[in-house]
Amino acid sequence: MGSDRKLPVVLVGGLHSEARTEVVEGLLRGLPHSVALHHDLTAAGDGAVHRSVRNASEVLSRGDASLVNDCACCALREDLMPELERLATDGVTRTAIVELWDSVEPKPMAEVVAAHGEGLMEVTSVITAVHPALVLPYLVNGDDLAEAGLPAAAEDQRTVGDTWARQLEYASVIALTEDEAADEEDLALIGQMHPTARRTAAGSEELLELALAGFDVEAAGAGQHPACALLPQEAEEAGVSTLVWRKHRPFHPERLYDALEDLSCAAARSRGRFWLADRPDTLLSWDAAGGALCVEDVGPWLASLPDAAWEMVPPFRRAAAALDWHPDHGDRCQHLVFISPSLDRQGLTALLDSCLLTDAEFRAGRDSWKRLPAAFDSLLDPVR
Repeated sequence: MGSDRKLPVVLVGGLHSEARTEVVEGLLRGLPHSVALHHDLTAAGDGAVHRSVRNASEVLSRGDASLVNDCACCALREDLMPELERLATDGVTRTAIVELWDSVEPKPMAEVVAAHGEGLMEVTSVITAVHPALVLPYLVNGDDLAEAGLPAAAEDQRTVGDTWARQLEYASVIALTEDEAADEEDLALIGQMHPTARRTAAGSEELLELALAGFDVEAAGAGQHPACALLPQEAEEAGVSTLVWRKHRPFHPERLYDALEDLSCAAARSRGRFWLADRPDTLLSWDAAGGALCVEDVGPWLASLPDAAWEMVPPFRRAAAALDWHPDHGDRCQHLVFISPSLDRQGLTALLDSCLLTDAEFRAGRDSWKRLPAAFDSLLDPVR
């Protein structure tokens, strides 16, 4: 490999292991002098991660990586970069295909390659391999990864549903296997969850082209950040609906808290950002799949920061704030998206609207809002 050419790195992930294998095999056959790396985390409980390196015809090497801080994913990261650096300088390998283990999410892996591989390698695609008929069953699966035998760390608290959703939504390419059990509803659900991803058949010539098309790690990360996520738009197709609910008035903390169970179960997938009347400076993220909801404090709204602090805010965050700017509330907003077959749009909208401050509560002003019941303290401040 010439010194001026970076090694293309293609990440292939997804919980559908058979689909993932089909995609990797197709890439190995179609991309000359390509090599696939895979770290198997199945035996992580025994203290080791097993690594294999292969081409289209044979296994080139095997090895083990010790756990780092009892975390299999950490061991993967520590072992991955030296292997990629070796391939980038061996003078033979033209493409490195990183097959991620089942529950490993592509975002941190792409960011590791981008941060530590500068000058030698670059991520050219993130592909999620999909059996279309399995998308909904995996998405509504609220089991912990540990219960499913798929944890990536001892303290892994993710669920099958939310892990699968993020694997799908981060990808630049969705590779679909042939699946006689799939129908239009399955394809509509995939399209509405990630409308900007390129969809193509696993093993197609198009997939080979897309694998080397290029991938902007910074933009992909910004697109997933709760403060400026590129959320799907309103849609209705084949019985699958996307409801986009946007308001500027804050939520009443107690009424929203009481509605959380119904809201988290109202759709197969929901996500976005929101604000509470008693925490007017805190940007909160909403991430739900499989009936399991995660609400997190992800920092301040830009409107709560002094002007001088704006210079330290990334441009994409400032651009997102400008799109949502309100003369009274700044970038504070409710922006939630619900995606599901058989979505009760009317009932869901009514429930969300009922959780906002009433006219009288709103007119009472911010000093009054801060005295409302702090219902979310148990979620956001569990150590108090």
